[in-house]
Amino acid sequence: MSANSDHLDVFLSEQPASSHKSHRKLAKIVREAYPIGVPALIMKSSTDRLGESAGYSFHLGTPDDFLRRLASWLITMAGDKQDTLLRLVGALWKRHGREDVALSALLLANLDMGKMGVDPWGYLASLLNKKEPVEALLLSVEELFRAGCDPPSEESIRVWCRGRLVESHLALLVVFVGSRVGSIESGAHSRELSEVEVSDGDSLIGRIKAGLMQNHPES
Repeated sequence: MSANSDHLDVFLSEQPASSHKSHRKLAKIVREAYPIGVPALIMKSSTDRLGESAGYSFHLGTPDDFLRRLASWLITMAGDKQDTLLRLVGALWKRHGREDVALSALLLANLDMGKMGVDPWGYLASLLNKKEPVEALLLSVEELFRAGCDPPSEESIRVWCRGRLVESHLALLVVFVGSRVGSIESGAHSRELSEVEVSDGDSLIGRIKAGLMQNHPES
């Protein structure tokens, strides 16, 4: 176990149990925890520039395995009462640091959404700002499928394709990832997806669309 992991365990053990009743307190706690996992030699100026250019409010460079440990702690301490964590997901996405978005994806994928009567895909779509980093959308989609979530309904995908640009990109990524894991027919929605706008030049979302269209041209 690394020294950073030891420091995280100490930090989390010091948090009062009452903090798990407030999503605002939890948002503050995880923000204080992120730097504990940042490698000592990381270049802060580089991560700041990366975060700004990608559309995040901050990017500290916290490793993903560290964020998974935070998510595990949050879910374990919440027990059967996960409503606070659902509100935390919304608060983290609104704050929109790179670590916030990644932690949101982990929580959204691993909360008992069925018990709360919440559709995780619909909730994710409701969180989206006018513009989102493609990495943030892709990470969220991958985590939901990795956790074994059923894909969104065909009607939801069609609605996203006709909705805001960011929602059409969500639809594109859902079909892309879903087809890779065998949850969605790879040619599904090729007509709608062919009309999704992507930026000119070499972009991740552009390459994903091109790959889907190459394999399944618009019928």
